[in-house]
Amino acid sequence: MPGLDSAGDSYLGVRLDALRKTQNSDGGWGYFQGKASWLEPTAYATMALAGDSAADRAWKLLSTWQLPDGSWKPSAEVSVSNWGTSLCASLAIARKEWGSPLQNGVNWLVGTTGVESGWFNIVAARIGLVTQERDIALKAWPWKPGNSGWVEPTAHALVALKQASSKLASRELQGRVRMGEAQLMDVRSRDGGWNYGSPAALGVDLPSYPETTALALVGLQGRSDLGKAFDLGLRLIGETPSPLARAWLTIAMRLHGVTPPELTGDPSADLMITALEALAAPEGNYKFMQTGAAA
Repeated sequence: MPGLDSAGDSYLGVRLDALRKTQNSDGGWGYFQGKASWLEPTAYATMALAGDSAADRAWKLLSTWQLPDGSWKPSAEVSVSNWGTSLCASLAIARKEWGSPLQNGVNWLVGTTGVESGWFNIVAARIGLVTQERDIALKAWPWKPGNSGWVEPTAHALVALKQASSKLASRELQGRVRMGEAQLMDVRSRDGGWNYGSPAALGVDLPSYPETTALALVGLQGRSDLGKAFDLGLRLIGETPSPLARAWLTIAMRLHGVTPPELTGDPSADLMITALEALAAPEGNYKFMQTGAAA
């Protein structure tokens, strides 16, 4: 990747240097320097530093965090299956590691749904025992098993499964991708973006949020019916005070071929944000989140 050695004091180079200097001795990254390693900042830093020995050390650590069911746990000390499995699957694909660890992770993602899509809830909604603001028959992904599905983990799962479909396609995988996309479109807010999980609450329309709008767009790559979401996203980049949201919106725009405003400023003390800003740079590794058309 051209930026790794040549970026120097550029926006990207400063962030890559910051990540190298803050890598923990175990190979991972915490959310802040000196803190314990967690999957999320480690995965994004690994993507940002792809091709660097630091990324290889990080992947070696993450590889030890895969659980027997195929999922990944969020840290060395927390043995709970979680949404970060999507990030590790995408990393394995970027590294062209198509073996059983990836296959087991993909199988876990295909079989994981939010609890709201259980048969009892679907029947109760259909006969009017409960009122739903969204179609719960469209299965989304939760942050962890036993929770409801939300926009963000659904978007990450769609990225991983679409990427995996080039070599690991199955009827079940393709069905989950179609259903996941339909679910995101079903919960889209009236303003064209996305909230955390529902377009309305108690009959009141909910506004979209910058970060969730960005992540939905990342997950919905390959669709041609997203319309005003791009105008909304570009406006939100200029309005949001959140560097995390700006980084994700920038990544989403780049993945859809839309030119975003240039990011500026010093690296954040939050290492996950630093990694995402590195990915979002014009010469950054945002293409590791590229999926192409739907599976």
